[in-house]
Amino acid sequence: MIEGLSKAVTLYLASVLTLTAILLSLFAFLSPTLMLHDRVALLTVTPSTSLVQAGPSQGVDGPSLFLGALGSCSRRNNAGNVNCTISTISPVYDLSALPPKSPNLLLSAPTQSTPAFIAVALSFSILFFITFTLISFRHKMGGKLSAALDKPMIQRLSAWIGFFGFIIGLTSFLILRMWFGKAVQDFNNSIQVLGQQGPKLVANTGNAFTMVWVAYAFYSVPLIISLAKLNVTASK
Repeated sequence: MIEGLSKAVTLYLASVLTLTAILLSLFAFLSPTLMLHDRVALLTVTPSTSLVQAGPSQGVDGPSLFLGALGSCSRRNNAGNVNCTISTISPVYDLSALPPKSPNLLLSAPTQSTPAFIAVALSFSILFFITFTLISFRHKMGGKLSAALDKPMIQRLSAWIGFFGFIIGLTSFLILRMWFGKAVQDFNNSIQVLGQQGPKLVANTGNAFTMVWVAYAFYSVPLIISLAKLNVTASK
């Protein structure tokens, strides 16, 4: 039973988790400018009275802003249309929907190297998914292809590709989390200083980061399996 469960995890579940991790990372990276415009973002600015009035937050109508690694989307009120900037690795956020008193200068995009590294990490992840899946199902392929995929050098290369994709991607998203976390803190503190005269807005880190952490938790399963195979091979 344990052998069958182990085989199922290695052959099927690990490949599904890798694909799921890639899709979640892509959604977090491409949003909000290319997809899920007002649903997924790294940082959101939404209408709220929580920073300018005592007591529970009240529902208010106002502008909303959704920031991502490749650009931003905004709407001028709750029922307004969502407008997005052009996607680029060096985005300039469109903050024109926010009122004049809002601390716009604190909402700047990260350096272009961070989105570029995420794109590289996603490329490595896709290559790892392809090679890991081919190696896992090599016994169902032709003799020559199966023999080629059975070579330790191919399996070692696949493991290294997966490792670099994991490290580069996770590190890049951690940098983005620190960048936007500081922006959220400074933005909210600036509004609180204005008191009741401040704009009725509040900034928060977005749900894209939750998707990223889930993605890399899934990604770790096939990566550990791939590295474990190398450890077993090396210890023979």
